[in-house]
Amino acid sequence: MNLIHRVEHWGDRHHPQWLDYFRIALGIIVLAKGISFVNDQEAVRRLIEQTNFQLSIWGAVHYVVFTHLVGGLFIIFGFQTRLAALLIFPVVVGAVFFVNITRGFSFLNSELWLSVVVLVLLAVFMIVGSGKFSLDHRMNKPGYRRSI
Repeated sequence: MNLIHRVEHWGDRHHPQWLDYFRIALGIIVLAKGISFVNDQEAVRRLIEQTNFQLSIWGAVHYVVFTHLVGGLFIIFGFQTRLAALLIFPVVVGAVFFVNITRGFSFLNSELWLSVVVLVLLAVFMIVGSGKFSLDHRMNKPGYRRSI
């Protein structure tokens, strides 16, 4: 059994049910941020330009918006939570280290602290997975028959 399977197995065995509420709250936060990005794509473009990466700006905007919307829904429902967290993780790392940190480490910079909390929770859910109140758990229950 390789390292990834061992981490996944450990995460599935040591997942308290109260952590599912944090997963749902994280999904709601990510989805709400994605909806705000859809409402103001020009602001997203400006944020990506601040990072000074040589990327296709509109491709990056679409990636950020797509991962927040779809990843937020996946995290809320507990469907492929590890994959969704993995896809959102680089976006939030960019938000923490390249965008929000330029505004300083003050307590008034609530966007930085929210990004740090989301980053930590994404890392946690990449390890522990989705839990019992999730579609992943429902789909792997005995008696559930998948059509191949």
